[in-house]
Amino acid sequence: MGINNERDIEANLQIGPTDKGMVRIYIEANGVEIPMDFDPDEADEIADEIKAAARAARAVAS
Repeated sequence: MGINNERDIEANLQIGPTDKGMVRIYIEANGVEIPMDFDPDEADEIADEIKAAARAARAVAS
């Protein structure tokens, strides 16, 4: 499956700080739990990538 392949899967997404000073992205779908921990600098990079992707998606939609 690639990034452009659509799937009809419902998932829950949670993002927040952990008690260890990490940023956790937590995904749960179909009984599968995926916790991903990032240090704050990595989380900032991920946020920048998400914002860049949003800008690119807006440009495609225009």
